[in-house]
Amino acid sequence: MDIRILPSNIANMIAAGEVVQRPASVVKELMENAVDADADQVTVVIQDAGRTLIQVIDNGCGMSPDQAVLCFERHATSKLRTAEDLGNILTFGFRGEALASIAAVAEVTLKTRREEDEIGCQVDFADSQHLATSEAAVPRGANFSVRNLFYNVPARRKFLKSDNVEFKHIVSEFTRVALTRPDIGFTLTHNGKDVFVLRPAKSLKFRIQDVLGTNVANDVVDINAETSIASISGFVGRPDAARKGLGNQYFFVNGRFFKSPYLHKAVMKAYENLIPDGVTPPYFIYLEVDPQSVDVNIHPTKTEIKFEDDSVLFQILFACIKESLGKNSFGDSIDFDREGVPEIPAFGKNFYEAHQVSEPQPGLDPTYNPFDNDGFASVDSPFSNSFAPTAGAGQAFGSGQSYGAEWPEAAASFDAGLRPQGDPLPARSGYAQGASRFIEKRDDYGKLFEDKLTPSKSVLVLGGKYIITSAGSGMMVVNIHRANERILYERFLEAMSMNAHVTQTALFPVTVQVGVENMCLFSEHAAMLESLGFDIAPFGTDTIVVNGVPEGYSAEAGKVQEMVADLLLILADDHGSLPEMMTANLASRFAMLGALKGDSVTNPIEAQRLIDRLLSCSNAEFTSTGKRIITIIPVEEIDKRF
Repeated sequence: MDIRILPSNIANMIAAGEVVQRPASVVKELMENAVDADADQVTVVIQDAGRTLIQVIDNGCGMSPDQAVLCFERHATSKLRTAEDLGNILTFGFRGEALASIAAVAEVTLKTRREEDEIGCQVDFADSQHLATSEAAVPRGANFSVRNLFYNVPARRKFLKSDNVEFKHIVSEFTRVALTRPDIGFTLTHNGKDVFVLRPAKSLKFRIQDVLGTNVANDVVDINAETSIASISGFVGRPDAARKGLGNQYFFVNGRFFKSPYLHKAVMKAYENLIPDGVTPPYFIYLEVDPQSVDVNIHPTKTEIKFEDDSVLFQILFACIKESLGKNSFGDSIDFDREGVPEIPAFGKNFYEAHQVSEPQPGLDPTYNPFDNDGFASVDSPFSNSFAPTAGAGQAFGSGQSYGAEWPEAAASFDAGLRPQGDPLPARSGYAQGASRFIEKRDDYGKLFEDKLTPSKSVLVLGGKYIITSAGSGMMVVNIHRANERILYERFLEAMSMNAHVTQTALFPVTVQVGVENMCLFSEHAAMLESLGFDIAPFGTDTIVVNGVPEGYSAEAGKVQEMVADLLLILADDHGSLPEMMTANLASRFAMLGALKGDSVTNPIEAQRLIDRLLSCSNAEFTSTGKRIITIIPVEEIDKRF
């Protein structure tokens, strides 16, 4: 066995596998270094989702030429001096692995200058090798340019996802750093387009509003707790703001983002009986603890943390959130301010006895026939005086003649010039005959439409959940929800394979704010969504407009917003299987979503149509997930109950 020490460049590449997993890892490390350098303005420039260029510019303290070269050595850091310093870490970076790992898998250029230096320097690294150092006229601070990430590790570059997916991760890391320091301005640019331009914010809530939108900022309430173990501050969402999926949930300790499923349970326990199952409220929770009571050095990405006594912290966090939710009213408030409000008189129980109120009685004539031979009411009708022609009615302007008296002659003379010679003039009684024929035809039309709309057999809708109808051997029961799911599944399969979709255009387009991260998902799957019948257009950098939904989905604004939340869950899944399996899986997920958000069956006509569509499917008995849709109860089994 021949044991040897690895060359430094190979060792750095192995270390880079832990630190630099994707372009977002580079953005995270460089942004954290910029914040640690006391910068008050950080600019991030991205090209091709980080494959081509990642540039982070700050106006921090900068470095001297010697330090600019030394910072690329492994375990070179300005944060630690002794072993005891590991117990008092209050900065982002401290290991000194980030720049060495980045330089091992990319081409890196650093331009930097300190405030006291007249001229700065430029340092070039590639494949862990120092290529050159030169003088450069640069502003105060540091400017890191990382080009051609994983150029010397083709296997790692091949496993990168699409640009939209990688940029989504970059936005996620950018957001986490931006939420830790609202006093710093941040800018993110992708392919020459500004995505975020964040100025220093007055407070944390203003920073949340700038990063995640007004809707998120308006749906949170503040929390505060001061104990000897930890100080807790931040915001938690209103119960009605809880949504499906893990979106906008952030934990920070001593200004550092971290993940903790254990503390997440404390948050969810505080919302117990306030939110339905399957939804999660947004929260932004900032913990301040003694640095010696927390270990941030258990994972290369530093997102996992160990607390000295996490069970006590669990109880403190639970009590803090529970108190905040109890103090804030989430229902409709009662306004007791009556100044300027008009007084509404209150009547006693004897008011109506002293003041008799009589209802007006409408006058009706049950014998009135509008198709009477004379075209007017009968002589016995109480309305005969009102509708019978009076002397002088229809008298011409400027003449003493009455058209009412001379109606037959006037009509005959007028019609004589229009009708062919010899055609008889119809009698006035023809109007009554025509009306009678109209009534007969109307009844016939009613019978015609009634026969077409009536189900072919007796159909009953039970509780909006089941359809009951007769079958050859007994009684057939159809699960409405699962029937809709099967119909939509086969429709989506056909749409995704043949691009034969049917879009139901919304009467009023629905605008939904989804955030910058989720906009990447819609861009990534735009063609697939269009093939299914979704008409979704981008509106700005964090909002979409839903102009249409597939046939079978509901186009109501409220259901569309819920549908978008479910769409994000489906699109966020990493579909890495075979194309056929991926298509079937997506069609199944979209079918379940459509069955939940679609219109319900309320009458036998709709029930019959649903049965007809179901029986035309290739498999009418089971859903795509194997659940039964139809069951037949034999007559013998029904007889046993009697």
